[in-house]
Amino acid sequence: MTLARRQFLSLAGAAAVAPALFGIGWAQTYPTRPVRVIVPYAAGGPNDIIARIIASKLSESWGQSIYVENLPAGGGNVGTAAAARAPADGYTLVVVTSSFVINPGLRPKIQYDPIKDFAPITMIAAAPHVLVVHPSFPANDLKEFVAVVRANPGKYSYASAGTGQSSHLAGELFKLSVGLDLVHVPFNGAAPAMTSTIGGHTPIAFISLPAAAPYIKDGKLRALAITSDVRSGAFTDVPTMAESGFHDQESLFMQGNRTSCGGRRLFTTRILERPNSRVVKCRDGVSSIVRNGESTWTR
Repeated sequence: MTLARRQFLSLAGAAAVAPALFGIGWAQTYPTRPVRVIVPYAAGGPNDIIARIIASKLSESWGQSIYVENLPAGGGNVGTAAAARAPADGYTLVVVTSSFVINPGLRPKIQYDPIKDFAPITMIAAAPHVLVVHPSFPANDLKEFVAVVRANPGKYSYASAGTGQSSHLAGELFKLSVGLDLVHVPFNGAAPAMTSTIGGHTPIAFISLPAAAPYIKDGKLRALAITSDVRSGAFTDVPTMAESGFHDQESLFMQGNRTSCGGRRLFTTRILERPNSRVVKCRDGVSSIVRNGESTWTR
């Protein structure tokens, strides 16, 4: 399996509800007031976009306000921990990604337990990572990129969505496999990482394909390779790492749904049984995701 995929599929990802114990009557009437969705990353990135698509469609379906709050800090840990500490009433959700299960192994004092505090609902989507460079970077393909970096050890830096994010691990995997001296610059989300790379401050980035997609299309970034085993249908001209001569580099950025453990599974069932709750199936939501190179799981 690809990077962190086995753990992520068993623990899931992306929207999680803070602990609560629900009765049958409660589940049938939920929600009766606005629901908060915490996005522990900066606005404008793929997690934020997915959360806002889901919040909009759930609001339409449920006739209740679902609003998004960005808490970007600590590689997603601050917002996730805030959701774990929220009142046990089901009115706080949190968007998480692969780092939800990666970070506990990197940070021993993390403020949540991905197994004890949360339980899975369903996967939402996944996408490969992409290696992009500023247009001024003197390389047009991956082999040229490696040659340039090797000839200038320590000169270049690469941006990621944050320490412990899957994009960070994808960058480190490539760096260590190839033996490159690249400096990692973490950001609080994909959006500020893209801003830095577009501005040339960090001329290289390992990032999820949906986050980079609009800038690749506009020519503001040059895509050198993606980390999936096949090319993206949205960017058929961008080769895979393996096609470029660098094997065993597969990794994915993943999103899914989570709720709290134990008796709270009744609430999970209620979400999936509500008419139109499977919001990613909505035509405009799917089209906006697929155009940016992300595959949807939810049916």
